Amino acid sequence: MKLAVITDSSAFLPDSLRGNDHLFVLDIPVVIAGETYVEGKNLTASEFYEKMAAADDLPKTSQPSVAELEETLTRLAGEDYTHVLGLFLSSGISGFYQNIQYLKDEFPDLKIAFPDSKITSAPLGLMVENALTWAAEGQDFEEILIKIQRQIDGTSAFIMVDDLNHLVKGGRLSNGAAILGNLLSIKPILYFNDEGVIEVFEKIRTEKKATKRLIEVVEEKTASASYQVMVIHGNAEEKAESLRQQLMEAGIADDIPLATFGSVIGTHLGEGSVALAYIPLV
Repeated sequence: MKLAVITDSSAFLPDSLRGNDHLFVLDIPVVIAGETYVEGKNLTASEFYEKMAAADDLPKTSQPSVAELEETLTRLAGEDYTHVLGLFLSSGISGFYQNIQYLKDEFPDLKIAFPDSKITSAPLGLMVENALTWAAEGQDFEEILIKIQRQIDGTSAFIMVDDLNHLVKGGRLSNGAAILGNLLSIKPILYFNDEGVIEVFEKIRTEKKATKRLIEVVEEKTASASYQVMVIHGNAEEKAESLRQQLMEAGIADDIPLATFGSVIGTHLGEGSVALAYIPLV
């Protein structure tokens, strides 16, 4: 088996995957103040938040290119690959997953799987890393797919946003609710539901209480098995580091990596957001 793993630039990928010959990443362009950028090429995460803060309107993100995916699959078929695993951002936040399913039948020489990750960012990056590791260890395609599906089914993220007005601009909260929320110091906790859609989980008074609740929820969700817990932030490293320390002091995990929300999720959540994500170890 010669396996290629394809993902998109919404995935937070570890440095260890740089230069991996079997990994292919589709661009997700973001338009800020009329200029088009691609994260990881001509835009860093910190630059994205700087440009978003200076812009009059929210950035606009699009889907990965179906044409680019088709070109990649054509190239892989010509390079003696036998299997392809595509892991892309959740169908709950992008129509890309639905739009590419027909491609599985267009390449008879490739066995292709496009499972719905129902997540993005660091958990998606870890799934990609795991698939490549398992393939390098000689595990077969069906076994890898079973493990990936187990991770998909057990993965989620709970998110605390910093700016309610940002959710209004993104269409996820009414202006009246934001005004009331700001007056009452409401900190909504969002989460990826079972369908991979970002929804409101709870509305908590004050950031301190919301942070405590975040930790409680993740502790409950990860109590029954072994999980990789990670902290993800939108240009809020100090807040994220504080949250990581609290998690370790609570005994939830010893190894908790930090990751950043890039342009795709950062556009929706805004600067200052922090999240606790977890993914089962299989």
